[in-house]
Amino acid sequence: MDTGPASFVSDVPCFHGTIAGESMVSGGREVDVERKALALGHRRFVWGERTYVMGVINVTPDSFSGDGVLDVDQAVARGKRFVEEGADILDVGGESTRPPYSARAEAHLTGATSWQGAVPVSEEEEVQRILPVIERLAKEVDVPISVDTYKAGVARRALEAGASLINDVWGLKQDPAVARVAAEGGAGLILMHNQPEVGYRELMADIRASLAASADLALAARVPAEHIVLDPGFGFGKTAAHNLELLRRLGELRELGYPLLVGTSRKSTIGLVLGLQVEERLEGTAATVALAIASGADIVRVHDVKAMVRVARMADAIVRGWPRG
Repeated sequence: MDTGPASFVSDVPCFHGTIAGESMVSGGREVDVERKALALGHRRFVWGERTYVMGVINVTPDSFSGDGVLDVDQAVARGKRFVEEGADILDVGGESTRPPYSARAEAHLTGATSWQGAVPVSEEEEVQRILPVIERLAKEVDVPISVDTYKAGVARRALEAGASLINDVWGLKQDPAVARVAAEGGAGLILMHNQPEVGYRELMADIRASLAASADLALAARVPAEHIVLDPGFGFGKTAAHNLELLRRLGELRELGYPLLVGTSRKSTIGLVLGLQVEERLEGTAATVALAIASGADIVRVHDVKAMVRVARMADAIVRGWPRG
């Protein structure tokens, strides 16, 4: 598999911690501006070296992106294809997190007269959907597996099955015990900004404060700072105008001192701007991914891995310099 000239595979012991000495204050705690590396298993992610690509595997019947599958073999095959196409991480989720306002936007684009947000599922059903997929992928691919869940019980079972990263779309606000699961399991922890209602005093200040609070919850639960990744939550608790402003001002979140994950792939904002259905949003996604990288994204979460790996490499060549190595 060709992972490009800046592959992060390393056979040497992984460095946990920071190299940069500069520090800033986040939510009352001092954190280093640059989290130099995150080790997940034998893989090492060096922030700033290149952009890492996370491939999305939705084991759901109601994914907003239209790519949900419930068959284990199909989900595993998709994960293996993503790795062949250059994915650095696979993100497996068993519950759709589509907000009602995104569902409303999609209904507007399709001409539907009714809409519905994500349908909650029980913890046991979520586990039944994702565990067989995680167990097989952990054995059959050589990249870290992330579990997309905000429930501590699901996260714990996923780590036991072979996942090494937890992607919490509520940033510990729904179930703070997720942080303890991450700490006890030595897992990485992605904390996303989210809120049930659309409304801000000042968009970026409010997002920064919320993410800092989430990070502080994780630190208080003894999650190492170098295990924390922040996600500003493009498409969650935000209007299309908010999302565009967020992408425009993404670089301001670097002040928090943590690596950033950005997930714009196929989102309804792209559909609203371009007037396109979900399956037609590749170019719009590419534009948002490239701009996110230019503004400091360290990980991009995508559905179209092959195309976005190419976009990321080209953006990296411009932003981080070329040739590499």
